[in-house]
Amino acid sequence: MNFMTVREAAQRWNLSQRAVQKYCAQGLVTGAQKFGAAWQIPDTAPRPSGAVRPEELPGRVLSDIMPLLNTPFTPGCCQKQVEGMKAGPRKEIARAEYAYFSGNVEEAVRRTEPYRNDPDMALRLSACLLSAYANLSTGNTIRTRESLARLQEALSGAGPDTPPAERAAQICVAAAAAVLLHLPLPKDIPPAKEYLPLLPPGLRMFAIYVMAHYAYLKKEYERSLGIVEGALAVQGAVYPIPTIYLHLVAVMDHMSLRQTEQAQTHLLAAWELARPDDLIEPFGEHHGLLGGMLESVLKKDWPEDFKRIIAITYRFSAGWRRIHNPDTGHDVADNLTTTEFTAAMLAARGWTNQEIAEQMNISVNTVKRHLSAAMQKLNVQHRQELSRYMLQ
Repeated sequence: MNFMTVREAAQRWNLSQRAVQKYCAQGLVTGAQKFGAAWQIPDTAPRPSGAVRPEELPGRVLSDIMPLLNTPFTPGCCQKQVEGMKAGPRKEIARAEYAYFSGNVEEAVRRTEPYRNDPDMALRLSACLLSAYANLSTGNTIRTRESLARLQEALSGAGPDTPPAERAAQICVAAAAAVLLHLPLPKDIPPAKEYLPLLPPGLRMFAIYVMAHYAYLKKEYERSLGIVEGALAVQGAVYPIPTIYLHLVAVMDHMSLRQTEQAQTHLLAAWELARPDDLIEPFGEHHGLLGGMLESVLKKDWPEDFKRIIAITYRFSAGWRRIHNPDTGHDVADNLTTTEFTAAMLAARGWTNQEIAEQMNISVNTVKRHLSAAMQKLNVQHRQELSRYMLQ
């Protein structure tokens, strides 16, 4: 017979370790035996009868964490999905999500503010993650730092009584907050296999995006692509918001590998999901990492949407750099236009002027003009020096 530890049983049954120990002591775990201070539990033992799952308790509903992100819906029906939710805090968080992902950051800030200190963990995690990023675009980086600190406190404050699924959600949200700002991961992040299975499907997809983004930051582009392609291949229902993010990190990977056709395919897949519901914020968040793909694909056919995305990019990037630059010592350029930044980023990666021109749908002379302006602003003499000021 094979046995599992209290910790393994807690993860399998979605209970806290202390709860498992209590049920063992009460004789409610079939075949459990105590050896010294430890319990030995048969791996065939069923979940104790009467044990309540965390998601069945008031205030512990894991699907309430980022409920819109965690919902499959038909593109074009996002607002209908939100308004069809039962009135209450969950619906308010979903409204805040829609406001944020559609670029209405002031509304997202207003709707999340009442829940940043909520005793309900699901509401607090959702509100703090949304608040952290929405406030970047409003210029309120003090509020961003406060929200990031609350996410870290939730993660570091978890103990043996914390149900595994709740712990998994804390890990997911804290990791997302760090990785998307290109900051170091929080300490003691466990292997993905320990927490991914405990997340609800939509949140799991977003956590996989965070993993892929982290691999990208380590320049493990093929591995990042493998993570994305694996997630997209096995998903059942389509969760539009995390799927948009997965496609965008695939664009980043393919552009880093100079595979422009594949990058375009993923960008159009993301756009097909996003456009019917105006979910354009992710495109603005990732503009600098997409290597001119927005200019190449969206600018001509969707010029008004492209203008709005660029406006989002300027607002988001300004706040992003005010957190990222001082915390990492990496002085990402903050005085370039988006076009200058894109041209400089491609040049720093070794693209020729002709290749940059073809990618951005501009002339070679225009590329030269943008690169000259960027180098002058950054006070550098050689193209190779541009990498010091570009996103990694």
